[in-house]
Amino acid sequence: MNEFVTESYYFPFLSLAKMVKKDEFLKQNEHQESNNKQVSRSDFPPDFIFGVATSAYQIEGACKEGGRGASIWDAFSHTEGKIIDKSNGDVAVDHYHRYKEDIDLIAKLGFDGYRFSISWSRIFPDGLGTKVNEEGITFYNNIIDALLEKGITPYITLYHWDLPLHLHDKMGGWVNKEIVKYFAIYADTCFSCFGDRVKKWITINEPLQTAVNGYDTGIFAPGRRQHSSTEPYLAAHHQILAHATAFSIYQSKYKDKQGGKVGLVVDCEWAEANSDKIEDLSAAARRLDFQLGWYLHPIYYGEYPEVMRKRLGDRLPEFTQEEKELLKHAVDFVGLNQYTSRFIAHATSPEEGDYYKSQEMERIVEWEGGEIIGEKAASEWLYVVPWGIRKVLNYISKTYNNPPIFVTENDNDTSPLHEMLDDKLRVRYFKEYLAAVSRAIKDGADVRGYFAWSLLDNFEWAQGYTKRFGLVYVDYKNGLARHPKSSAYWFLRLIERPVKIRMAKKSN
Repeated sequence: MNEFVTESYYFPFLSLAKMVKKDEFLKQNEHQESNNKQVSRSDFPPDFIFGVATSAYQIEGACKEGGRGASIWDAFSHTEGKIIDKSNGDVAVDHYHRYKEDIDLIAKLGFDGYRFSISWSRIFPDGLGTKVNEEGITFYNNIIDALLEKGITPYITLYHWDLPLHLHDKMGGWVNKEIVKYFAIYADTCFSCFGDRVKKWITINEPLQTAVNGYDTGIFAPGRRQHSSTEPYLAAHHQILAHATAFSIYQSKYKDKQGGKVGLVVDCEWAEANSDKIEDLSAAARRLDFQLGWYLHPIYYGEYPEVMRKRLGDRLPEFTQEEKELLKHAVDFVGLNQYTSRFIAHATSPEEGDYYKSQEMERIVEWEGGEIIGEKAASEWLYVVPWGIRKVLNYISKTYNNPPIFVTENDNDTSPLHEMLDDKLRVRYFKEYLAAVSRAIKDGADVRGYFAWSLLDNFEWAQGYTKRFGLVYVDYKNGLARHPKSSAYWFLRLIERPVKIRMAKKSN
């Protein structure tokens, strides 16, 4: 048997993209329909949630106020050469002081839900859980209460990359198994303090990005790359166990009384086989296992994907039998962050970083004739490929026993000055991606909601303030004033909630 066959489990979900003409491929994926069909609220179930998302470090600011301790992103962003525009999140967009204004915007734009993250170091400044910071508890209580007063459902993420700096300095952060204990204390505290009103919890956002960009390529905090052959897999392993431990705590202590649900957010760039060659098909399947399987396989099947075990060997940690029991179906829903897609080909000289080298694949953005896979956004990595999100949703549904799914992030950014407010490309992006989501629902995927990233222009990690993903424009030069963009008004019309606001600018 060909050696590649043993590595590929999901050929039925992989299209032979480059063996047919481009137009035929697009027709097969209903791309033309998505361009012509106006998506509407009636395309989604009556109880479908439309929301917006943010994260604490990217918007809050007030880095030394309210008893907050330092995080790894405070240290990283103040390190020379780490942030493209030499900026940081010390002030960010000052959500800490302007949260009422921002929640008013969410309500006026008609959104049902708001996904935001809690800063771990606002609850426990040193991360250790020895003494809770009551000012931090009060701040998030105020946000939750303000949301509920406006009829907006809070969706809370416990960890969105801003690890308390003390935990990194003291014990190495996510590469030390002790961190599972401290995350459990933090999660337990949040469930106890906020769970009477919060019914949707996300433990960890995109653990893949923490593991790879934080401990392999080093482009995100904490910026480690010294031991990239082992540390990303340790960081991932401990995040999985931290999630499962927090889930177990909720089930045993809070579920009966509070009635909430706990999920995990994964991210996936859809992997489309570059040809019908067995090595390309295998590379595409491998790519999906290294993205989704890395985190969902242990929960649904008790083990890492076979292809990861085969390629990484003893660099991939083992779960004990007790841990396997802890992991068993330890999720109430799957959150999916999905932005773009790639063609995937087998490659003997793959991308840099141990994670990418181990996959032996090449990520391609062009058709054979040289045309790009989709319209390019402002960020160099982001192409508009709406058929990709439908494929990811169907893949999760078919591979992991059709779990409830929330699209927890989806968006593209703008660059030209004339599109900062009248963001026509982003409106087209939302139209086409939401049309693809509605078709995935018709396919049978149990998608319960969609959260646009992001409510506000904000600190975009290593890109600083050079990229704008917000539905609301933030004027960095004039007091951080907020101005809804055309895409925000487009959502207002789509959701059709009985809220009217004066449109400052005619939308697209």
